[in-house]
Amino acid sequence: MSTAKNENLESLDQAIVRAAEQTAASVRTARAAIGAVIFGQETVVERALITVLAGGHALLVGVPGLAKTKLVDTMGTVLGLDARRIQFTPDLMPSDILGSEVLEESAAGKRSFRFLSGPVFAQLLMADEINRASPRTQSALLQAMQEQHITVAGMRHDLPKPFHVLATQNPLEQEGTYPLPEAQLDRFLMEIDVDYPDREAERKILFDTTGAEETRAKAAMTAEDLMAAQRLVRRLPVGESVVEAILALVRSARPGPEAGDAGKLIAWGPGPRASQALMLAVRARALIDGRYAPSVDDVLALAEPILKHRMALTFSARADGITIPQVIGDIKARVG
Repeated sequence: MSTAKNENLESLDQAIVRAAEQTAASVRTARAAIGAVIFGQETVVERALITVLAGGHALLVGVPGLAKTKLVDTMGTVLGLDARRIQFTPDLMPSDILGSEVLEESAAGKRSFRFLSGPVFAQLLMADEINRASPRTQSALLQAMQEQHITVAGMRHDLPKPFHVLATQNPLEQEGTYPLPEAQLDRFLMEIDVDYPDREAERKILFDTTGAEETRAKAAMTAEDLMAAQRLVRRLPVGESVVEAILALVRSARPGPEAGDAGKLIAWGPGPRASQALMLAVRARALIDGRYAPSVDDVLALAEPILKHRMALTFSARADGITIPQVIGDIKARVG
């Protein structure tokens, strides 16, 4: 009996390895296809891909003109997803995102309501400058991001699969903006900082985007391929040392004795959703690199983008000039 069980386990492991090899090759092709259009943002592209492979949503934070919108549009093309964009403004209403019911009258004179779906019914939704809309409108995305469906007039409407939100935020302009509620921030698997490109990347941007012909994105995967990859990510094994590193890292980012000296600086920290996000993201990162099991290095590499929007410092810590990345760096040094 035990021999048959071991053979089944071995055949299952071999099947996972074969699927992982094929999927890793497809993901690497997709990454290269995105990199052919988006220059000098390798880390941003990698983290955006990790987020989607992990089945989550990402918040892209950066000044205007760093190709955040172009990244989302390119990812939609490369991954074979139906992508839509919503420009968030102070007068945007929830119905502008979700859709609304309209009253129709048939030829026979019978009246009935028909639901007209909004732009949220997409596989890849770009919420541009999400912090410009009112809290009421921002909350329209909460149910969609967590439960993959919306409710309008008491009726449930399922969203397409897969469903991902890539939101952008400008860290400079704060006039006419509304801070995202903590509950909504927690829905984002990670916060991705989009920095300026280096000199060589910017030189390449100059020639590619101002010439007669601009490089166009090419499809490398389909929505079905992506969903198969997402299922595979959840099947990849995670070693005990990686699990312990995730637990130690997340629990040390909360106020209390487990954080040591850093605990006195933290006002509130990440909940279990951060641990879940890390557990999925480290697997996705390993798969992108062609590995079939994550390591502690993956945990440390993804700690900051997954934790920093899920914690806040005390007033005294902020008054002393201490930042969240510094605190996370201290916690990583303890765990690593």
